[in-house]
Amino acid sequence: MNFKKLIRMITFSLLITIASPVMAASSSPLSDSTMDNARTEQIMSRLTVIQSMDLSSLSPAERKDLRKELNGLKKEAGKSGTTGIYLSIGAIIVIILLLILLLK
Repeated sequence: MNFKKLIRMITFSLLITIASPVMAASSSPLSDSTMDNARTEQIMSRLTVIQSMDLSSLSPAERKDLRKELNGLKKEAGKSGTTGIYLSIGAIIVIILLLILLLK
């Protein structure tokens, strides 16, 4: 093992050591799936109530409030269903460069 590869491996391990706690701290804690299911059912029941309403009898201010509520429900429903790992383009480029350097 030559000195150049040793320096690369040390740099890579330091990078991983520094980056791992940052990535771990940024993730949100996992929530209970039963609570998510109950909240999803509440959102769906509220949506059916809103769909069954007669919107022509509402004032413009009430319609605006209803739109805000619908947007909030949509955002909340979208957050509850997201699971997975997301990588930015920069992170993908860094990973590819590290793999090229280490595998040469």
